[in-house]
Parts: sequence; C-alpha cells; structure tokens
Amino acid sequence: MPYAEVGGGVRLAYQSQGDGFPLLLLAGQSNNHHWWDGVREDFHGSHRTITFDYRGTGDSDKPDIPYSTRGFADDAIAVLDAAGIDRADVYGTSMGGRVAQWIAAEYPGRVRALVLGCTSPGARHGVDRGNDIRRLLADPATAQQTLLDLMYTPDWLARTTGPYQTLGDPGMPSYAQRRHLIASHRHEAWDVLPTIAAPTLVVHGADDRFNPVANAPLIAERIPGARLELIPGARHAYFEEFRSTASPLVRDFLAAAIA
Repeated sequence: MPYAEVGGGVRLAYQSQGDGFPLLLLAGQSNNHHWWDGVREDFHGSHRTITFDYRGTGDSDKPDIPYSTRGFADDAIAVLDAAGIDRADVYGTSMGGRVAQWIAAEYPGRVRALVLGCTSPGARHGVDRGNDIRRLLADPATAQQTLLDLMYTPDWLARTTGPYQTLGDPGMPSYAQRRHLIASHRHEAWDVLPTIAAPTLVVHGADDRFNPVANAPLIAERIPGARLELIPGARHAYFEEFRSTASPLVRDFLAAAIA
C-alpha cells in the first residue's frame, strides 16, 4: 500500500483505483477509505479515484495530537503530491465536505471541480443537529441504532444486512475518535466560502437530520455560482442508498463542469 509522509513523519495510507482524470474522494468523520466502497466504481468510467485514510484511521498513523479539517486538507494535498497528481476533481461528504471546502479555498489551483455532499459550513453559521439526536448518539445503548437510522431509511435497512461502512472505523483508538469529533465540531469555513472559484455542486439528502439539510442552501448561496441538488427521501448516506441517483448526478456535473 502506498503512503504519503507529512510533517512529523506521519504516514498516510492512500488508495488509487481506475483510470482517467483524478477524483479525490473524502470520507466522513472517524471513517477510513472504506466509506466509499459501495460507490467508488461508479466513477471509474471517467475517473481515477483516490482515497486516503485520515490520520487516526485505517492504515495511516494515529498520532495523539490535535486534528483539524484544515489540517486534513493539507494531508489530502500531500496525498495528491505523493500520487503525482497536480489537479483533481474533489468530492467530499459529511466531514469530508468540510475538508473539501478548505482544499478548494486554500489550494484553488489543485481543484478542477468540487462536490460538497451532506456537509456544513461550520457550527457558527451552520444548522446543528437537534439535542434529541445528540442525546441518543451519546448513549451507548442507543447510539448504534440511532446512527443507522440517521444514515439510512427503514426500507434500506430492511433490505440490507451490512456491513455498513459509514458507521465509523472500528479499529480507531478512542483518543483518535475524540480528535476527529473535535476537528469536525470546530470546522469554520464560512469566511472563505466566497473565495472558492471551482465549479461547485452542493448535494444533500432532503431528509438528512444527522447534518440537517438546511445547511445545503447556506453553502450553495455562499459559494459563487454553486448549484444545489436535494435528493428526495434520502438521509445522510444518500451517496450509498441513493447511488442510482447520486452517482450519475455527480458524474454529469463533473463532465459539464469541464466541457
């Protein structure tokens, strides 16, 4: 497995599949590259997909130091450098969308087109999940089922048995989980969103309560020229459960953005 090395000797495992223009896929909080297992092949007709394990997850190093979405963006650029990629399309979902905001704002020359899925501009200007959901997620007795219900519809859960790759990296140390939680909670990119110049698609499940759908228009209105698409009936893991809608939507946007 290839690795990128960043400051302090931290090694980041990354994965490359397919051929075509590079597409960097960014996973959600406390998740590794397996987040994309169910859908990454949808892009291999036009793209070479690149994923990586955030520090603290998967086969990457797990230093017990502060993490941030801005720092994860720097890590992503180091991965592109290690893979010999000068420019890529970037698709981030959930916390990955927060990381993608920083990549597009701080490394504009590296981003051809941008897709921000089920994400938020940050707590200060964004819309946070309700306290009822917070309480259920904080209780070990209800956390797992609550997370499943926030990710997927009852119909999907009745038809599938897993494994569900969006529920967190089971091999993460507890300190790394806390570091990821803090990094995502402290994300604040509101002020830099208007500087994003890449063609941008904002996509969100219309029934998302984990990262409330109200965040989607906030981001789309803040980024010049951004396009907003809501997927009816979809919850947080829209990209997986509704892949027959979401993947073509993203592919078509990326194709049109560079036509």
